[in-house]
Amino acid sequence: MQPLEAEGYELWNVEFAKEGKDKQLRVFVDKAGGITVDDCEAVSRFLSDRLDESGLISEAYSLVVSSPGMDRVLLKDEHFARYAGQPVEVSLYKGFEGRKKFAALLGARTPEALHVTPVDPVTLAAQGEEMRVPIELVSKVNLLVVF
Repeated sequence: MQPLEAEGYELWNVEFAKEGKDKQLRVFVDKAGGITVDDCEAVSRFLSDRLDESGLISEAYSLVVSSPGMDRVLLKDEHFARYAGQPVEVSLYKGFEGRKKFAALLGARTPEALHVTPVDPVTLAAQGEEMRVPIELVSKVNLLVVF
């Protein structure tokens, strides 16, 4: 078990990106009940100490720890399984069945396809039958924020 997991945190995603002329190491964590500012601070201290000790990153960077957010990107198989049946926003690299970016209810994700049922983004009323979108067309899947 990883040390963050031992404290109840789930490592959601890690990005190392250039922001202007600076580099940022962005670490997204989650836990049951949600993430607080104190959680972000604790994880940041923990990671900062270990990263400094390891010397893995030799260039200057800033460490940013945050929650994946309400509109979190689904990345791993367990993310897709956890949120099956929930409304998502699907972005495709190119149009498929007349759609390129749309709201849908999440079905299964297989190695070949993402199964989704298109819905109205406000009412969540179904707008057609389940689609099997070829996985190579899927650019990004985010949870849809519904108020």
